[in-house]
Amino acid sequence: MIFEFALASLILIALPGPDQALIMRNALVGGRSAGVRTMLGGVTGLTLHATAAALGVSALLATSAAAYATLKLVGVAYLIYLGAKMLLSARKPAEPEQGARGGRPYLQGFVSNALNPKVALFFLTFVPQFLPDHGSTLPLALALSATFGAIYLAWFTGLIRLVALASDALRRPRVKAWIERVTGGALVAFAVRLAAAARP
Repeated sequence: MIFEFALASLILIALPGPDQALIMRNALVGGRSAGVRTMLGGVTGLTLHATAAALGVSALLATSAAAYATLKLVGVAYLIYLGAKMLLSARKPAEPEQGARGGRPYLQGFVSNALNPKVALFFLTFVPQFLPDHGSTLPLALALSATFGAIYLAWFTGLIRLVALASDALRRPRVKAWIERVTGGALVAFAVRLAAAARP
């Protein structure tokens, strides 16, 4: 069961999404440290939702249309804000990149996951498939959520290392501007997709 869960988790984590766009962009623009901090923020957001799902708190999103719509609206707005900011910064690639320094990379990773209702509902629907029908499920649910987080960290740590190998060439002003445009456009597209998604 653990192997099946780990494999399914790896596939889901590897799929393109806001996490991958933010982590790769910050690693390219701000360096390995920025990528790592974005990743840590992302896994913190995942942990928040995973714990809430294990404790039954996330069930509120599945039953409350207002709660789901509110969280989705805020999440969409944040992704659009990040995407628009990156698209605008692409016009001035030579200026120091503020969005990938200080505490912002961690905050970007955390908020993008914490405000995504799809992440909450993912843990609410995915993890229970690997839980027993009888007995206490909380310890196993928390263990599976921790496993998901560990796979998340391992996957993105590997990607950040790959980015670091080519960082010098990718940090040229023109390349950085292109990265900003692609990532900003991707985040806006993810926001539009999230906004258009029907409530499960």
